[in-house]
Amino acid sequence: MSVAELLLSSDTPRPAPRASDMPDCPICADSLVAAEGSAFSDGELSYLWSCETCGYGFVTRHAIKKAFVCN
Repeated sequence: MSVAELLLSSDTPRPAPRASDMPDCPICADSLVAAEGSAFSDGELSYLWSCETCGYGFVTRHAIKKAFVCN
């Protein structure tokens, strides 16, 4: 089987996209699927998360090392 066939094969196991980036609720441990909001400021990307199970809300922050360039 060629590399191209292997890459296009539906039999090739692939991890869920961005699954490792999704946090769990620190209160009830439920999986959170999507952030309610996001903001970019001073080289930092922040996400607002809210748990649908227990209602707990929190923010995650991620430093951006490379500047974004808009076309």
